[in-house]
Amino acid sequence: MTGPDLQTLVDTHPDAETFRFGDGPALSAEILALVRAGTKTVTVEAMRVYEAPEGDALPEVGRRDIALEWDGCPAVMVETVAVDRMRFDEMTEDRVAAQGEFRDLAHWRDGYRAYFQRTGGWSEDLALMVETFRVVEDYA
Repeated sequence: MTGPDLQTLVDTHPDAETFRFGDGPALSAEILALVRAGTKTVTVEAMRVYEAPEGDALPEVGRRDIALEWDGCPAVMVETVAVDRMRFDEMTEDRVAAQGEFRDLAHWRDGYRAYFQRTGGWSEDLALMVETFRVVEDYA
């Protein structure tokens, strides 16, 4: 069974942003599996992604957005529950656990340090956006 096409969803939810988890097909698929299983309810991104002149729209509490499969097909609709800002060196074990894919804070630091180095640079005081979300609909 095939879910709705992206244009139909965008037309139905004109305020929704579309995005992909991760920075490649394998990571995206891994993260989506965790989201669908309910294991991942928090995601993190560098604030620079939202502060750039043509950057992404910052998540807003109550807004519903469409996470895409790596190929651009709709995967899930998520609703933002909370948006917080913190520095890389302020991350906590509780928030790491809610991200689902890390064993502990040290594992998170290693993984996100590598991710941020691949996607624009890393520092201990890197400003982060921390989004808590819930899945509203799964299009699988």
